[in-house]
Amino acid sequence: MADKQVSNRQAVVSRDTLETQITVSIDLDGQGEAKFDTGLPFLEHMLDQIARHGMVDLDIKANGDLHIDAHHTVEDIGITLGQALAKAVGDRRGIQRYGHAYVPLDEALSRVVIDFSGRPSLHYEVPFTRSNVGEFDVDLFGELFQGLVNHAQLTLHIDNLKGVNSHHQAETVFKAFGRALRMAVSYDSRSPEGMPSTKGVL
Repeated sequence: MADKQVSNRQAVVSRDTLETQITVSIDLDGQGEAKFDTGLPFLEHMLDQIARHGMVDLDIKANGDLHIDAHHTVEDIGITLGQALAKAVGDRRGIQRYGHAYVPLDEALSRVVIDFSGRPSLHYEVPFTRSNVGEFDVDLFGELFQGLVNHAQLTLHIDNLKGVNSHHQAETVFKAFGRALRMAVSYDSRSPEGMPSTKGVL
């Protein structure tokens, strides 16, 4: 694994295994621009929601063993994205730390709450009404977020509160995640150098 800090709120991380080769570039102060090359179009559509609604620039390249299935690729994208996010955020000084969002799309409604707690903890309740959207296995979204949470060291609550259309369920989750992320990593103008914890460290 090779990684490097590019600037204060940007990072590039590469992760190579026998199953996948992943590179993620992230800019937390970007314009919502996204570039993906993963071989998984529906996943790319969802990741684009994070970029656009989180106002982060994302560039993700993935070469995985898709001839077996998408599991390794999706999980490893989550891991690498989590590593890049942690590196870009840094020591978490001066950020809001907490973020939340409710996002509707027609009949679907999802809520996401993020805490840059330094403690990985995922609580994921998304009762998809179908097992697949197109060729994409929606169970893999849980693997994506688990990998991200473990390596970004977040507490993350994801709840799909309503939904009939699985595409809508997924899209509201990813839009809400982007919005919550944007809030959590924004600077606290009243405490620009403060650590948002009584412990003094996160």
